[in-house]
Amino acid sequence: MTKHRFSLALLGLLVVGFAAAPAFARGDNLLIHRVQQEKGMNLPARGMSMAQVEKRYGAPQRKLAPRGGDSAKHPVINRWDYAQFIVYFEKNHVIHAVLNTPAGNNTNPSAMN
Repeated sequence: MTKHRFSLALLGLLVVGFAAAPAFARGDNLLIHRVQQEKGMNLPARGMSMAQVEKRYGAPQRKLAPRGGDSAKHPVINRWDYAQFIVYFEKNHVIHAVLNTPAGNNTNPSAMN
């Protein structure tokens, strides 16, 4: 009886796993598409200073309040929002720039607090 229950549980996990596989595949496709778009855009490069970014791309639409800075392991992180992309700075230098997604998950970070 125990062996039978274990088999049913395993079968259930496999069915759930296979059912979820298409969702993961779609997520992978969306991520691949986004990475390809980012490569085709002229985004701020890693290492650029805040002054260089502002000179080249203009003033951002919004500068969020700095986060972190409470220890060496948690440096100050700044985020600037532009219409098409978002730039993340560690202290004064770009560490990452990403497209501002149409899904809206990057548009209102203050709602995440």
